[in-house]
Amino acid sequence: MAKVRHSRFTAKKRLTVTLVLSILFMLTIVLLMLLGLGIFSLPMTTDDSSSYDLTSYRRMASERGRLGNRGEKWTEVLSWEPRASIYHNFLSKEECEYLIKIAKPFMKKSSVVDSKTGKSKDSRVRTSSGMFLKRGQDKIISDIEKRIAEYSFIPIEHGEGLQVLHYEVGQKYEPHFDYFVDEYNTRHGGQRMATMLMSDVEEGGETIFPNAKGNISAVPWWDELSECGKGGLSVKPKMGDALLFWSMKPDATVDPSSLHGGCPVIVGDKWSSTKWMHVNEYKKCKYSAVESDRRCFFLDRIPGYTRHSDSYSFRVFPHGNSEKI
Repeated sequence: MAKVRHSRFTAKKRLTVTLVLSILFMLTIVLLMLLGLGIFSLPMTTDDSSSYDLTSYRRMASERGRLGNRGEKWTEVLSWEPRASIYHNFLSKEECEYLIKIAKPFMKKSSVVDSKTGKSKDSRVRTSSGMFLKRGQDKIISDIEKRIAEYSFIPIEHGEGLQVLHYEVGQKYEPHFDYFVDEYNTRHGGQRMATMLMSDVEEGGETIFPNAKGNISAVPWWDELSECGKGGLSVKPKMGDALLFWSMKPDATVDPSSLHGGCPVIVGDKWSSTKWMHVNEYKKCKYSAVESDRRCFFLDRIPGYTRHSDSYSFRVFPHGNSEKI
């Protein structure tokens, strides 16, 4: 009787060991398959494994070899009305300096778009100077635009060319909406749905959302804000940081709480780079190699333009390109 019990116990033990080994073997196979497909990744260092989720790992891998060291990168949700987030250390110091360097020779007084005519016009609400970079014009710009697409989940093709802006002491941009309320401006890419800002300044120059919902004084930098900055939910400019905010709600309607402006600069120079993103693909101007602040929609609106182009004059840019007007 004892022999029978011992035999059963031994058989049961062997069955358990076999089952455990089989499960471990299957898990090993599954893990190897996931690693092979790139769906799962192992930590590359002994740091806290919580920082190595799928998104952060892929971003870390794709950011090697870019211009400069961006330091520690992290995301801070600023507001839900409007939807706004800060991406800390989005650009490296070298990338910021590069944008300023290539933009400086072509800066001109900033203008605004007339919603009735589609043309650019001077306005006291915007007193900065600026210029547009051609989308994907070099490797560094392409890297930045690819990064914006990865963080915003909006394809590169939906974005306008990067705009570089310069604000001197006292210069500002009054509160305004980035979305359009006219038919002309939505002909190329549809409605603007999101904006990403990258800027820096010593004092003043905050980006302010006067219509934002919530406790505007709860931000950690409240005591550092200028008088203008305390008039709403504000973000202090910091070199390398990027502010992403949405001009449309999740239900695809425009968001009035996205009203925003740039406070006057008090000390120093404010340099910012703006990327406007649209609902659909934003088609670059077919009449010029450079995206100007006149935009292509104005050229496309000229009756008979393609049939009688010889009757129109050229507007020459400082860097040798031109557009017909």
